[in-house]
This record gives sequence, structure tokens and C-alpha cells, in this order.
Amino acid sequence: MPPIEEAQAINTQRIADLRTALAELPLDHPQLTLEIGCGHGHFLTAYAEQHPDEHCLAIDIIKERLEKAASKTDRAGLTNVSWLRASDAHFFAALPDTVRFNRRIFVLFPDPWPKRKHWKNRLIQPAFLATLAKFTTPGTELCFRTDYAPYFEVAREVVAAHADWELQDDRPWPLEHETVFQARADGHQSWIAVRAENAL
Repeated sequence: MPPIEEAQAINTQRIADLRTALAELPLDHPQLTLEIGCGHGHFLTAYAEQHPDEHCLAIDIIKERLEKAASKTDRAGLTNVSWLRASDAHFFAALPDTVRFNRRIFVLFPDPWPKRKHWKNRLIQPAFLATLAKFTTPGTELCFRTDYAPYFEVAREVVAAHADWELQDDRPWPLEHETVFQARADGHQSWIAVRAENAL
């Protein structure tokens, strides 16, 4: 099989496997929150403890991180968190069209891809924001935090220019809980945007 066709076949299978896994999750929960790139799960475990009425779903691409995250929620006896191994692209490709994250979406300390030739790989891009808008409801918060100031500025400009999202400079950060990445950083910057009423 040619390399391109082989890659396409792998992607198709991963999306199919994700659809099977997603079918087992409570995606019809009335209050859904998502974390993209959950790391070791420190933040979302603490968040889920303080928001028992929400169901929290987290994705990450590294299996060992997810195993550590799941052990945290198991020890805490939490039943309102689901951990899923997936890239953001495969996740949204597999997600049923009916799903709506109506509370919050967290993007905490994503890879800043500092070299200019790699900027296309940064998560906060117009197409990504449009995809998020499809799976959210008006008022859903998008909470972004980074320790890389240049990425903070660019990401803020991208979301400010996007018709589906509105920056909320006076909105308080939902929960302060130090993550592994945050502990390693000298500092950080955050913004919150909400899904606009007239999105889509």
C-alpha cells in the first residue's frame, strides 16, 4: 500500500475506534466540559471535584499521561470524568454532530511551536475555532493559558478576529490549580472567550 493510502487507512481506523469509544460515554449529559491536552490530569481532576454536576471529558495523545490521570480520579472516587486518547483532529472528526460542550473548554499550556515554520501546527487557528463553535452553545467558555508570551498574543488576536467567539477580559478564571506544566513555567498568561450568540 502506498504511504499516503496507508496513512489514510490508519486515520480512518483511528476515527472509527474513537467513535466506538465515544458511544460509551455520557455525551448527552446536560452539562459538558472538555479539556484538550489534559497532561497528567491534575487540573481536570480538581475541576471535576469542584463541579460535580458537570461531566468532564479530557483528551490527550500520550497513553501514560492518561493512565496517570485516570488513577487520580479513581483515587478520588470521581465518576464525572472521562479520559480519552485522541488527537484533537481525530476527536472532532469522530464526535457525533449532536454533542454540545455547553460549559467550558480548556486549552492549557499547549505546544507553542515557537519556530515560525511550525506556526501552522499551533492549536488556536481560525479553522479550529470554527470547529469548536460547531460543538458548543452560546456562552460556552473557551479558557486558554500559556507560558509563552508570543503565542498568547497571537492566539488572542486570532480569537478576537473570529466571528464565532468574543473575548471576555473581565471574566474570572474558573479554577486556579497548578498543573505540572504550570509548575515548570516562570509565569503564564490567560484569556477567556465565549461562544457568540450568532455563531454559525
